[in-house]
Amino acid sequence: MINLHRITPRKSVDLALIAVAAAWGSSYLAAKDVVDPDGVVAFLAIRFAIAAVGLAIVVAPRLRRVTRDEVVLGVVFGAILSAVLLLETFGITMTSASNAGLIISLTIVMTPLLERWVRGTKLPSAFYAATAVAVCGVALLTQSGGLAAPRLGDLLILLAAAARAVHVTAIAHLSERSTPDSTRVTHIQLSTALLVFVVLSPLTGRSIVHVGCQMSWREWLLTIYLALACTVAAFLVQMWAVRRTSPARVSLMLGTEPVWAAAIGVVLAHDPLTLIGLAGAALVLVGTNWGRILEAPG
Repeated sequence: MINLHRITPRKSVDLALIAVAAAWGSSYLAAKDVVDPDGVVAFLAIRFAIAAVGLAIVVAPRLRRVTRDEVVLGVVFGAILSAVLLLETFGITMTSASNAGLIISLTIVMTPLLERWVRGTKLPSAFYAATAVAVCGVALLTQSGGLAAPRLGDLLILLAAAARAVHVTAIAHLSERSTPDSTRVTHIQLSTALLVFVVLSPLTGRSIVHVGCQMSWREWLLTIYLALACTVAAFLVQMWAVRRTSPARVSLMLGTEPVWAAAIGVVLAHDPLTLIGLAGAALVLVGTNWGRILEAPG
């Protein structure tokens, strides 16, 4: 039994961040259990409607004084986020939950590479070795079922990782020009993504109403979990944690996401364990964590 009186403030922050990483790691299997390819966009519309309403309820007083800059940033970030979620969710329907969680972690090494291209910053030579290790790991993951062309789902998740890197870089680069309220920008971002999904839904498969009516109570619970725990609560915990610890420590704790994704995929979804797959997973984890350590300031 955990003695709550002995948990230090630093440990409580770490535990909260690990809980977020675990929730994110579980999101791949949760989404895979709910969605199929012809219902992806409608599912995302439902998920983001719940998330946008949930966040609005929690932080309503802070949404009153939105500025023009915050609207512009939120719309730009939301448009990129919608691309990330479309690639990621379509990919999840075509690959395993553990593969998705591991491949998406390449964002960790893609982001500094993109930042170097945008800003002309320098990276340690060893960072490129870390990137090569991670890429080799992804290559092995795509061959875990035997020698074959990479699955479409794996490629879509890889593109989602690249889109995530663009999203992170855009947030860092564009937010420097002003001091926006992160809560308001996030709410506009979620609402923009919701609008994109609502517009695209009739063109890409089943309608929102059809998907919603066909979902079982279990699928509704998983969707609510994805919207509230993996989106709204995760965002609020990050805001709380970043004021109480260093960005590097936040990154380290959240960097356990692929470990949770792989473990949950193997234990709950019975994703296959092969020597090639295990070697690939190990290389991805080593490469991404090595890259994070090398890139972290100080």
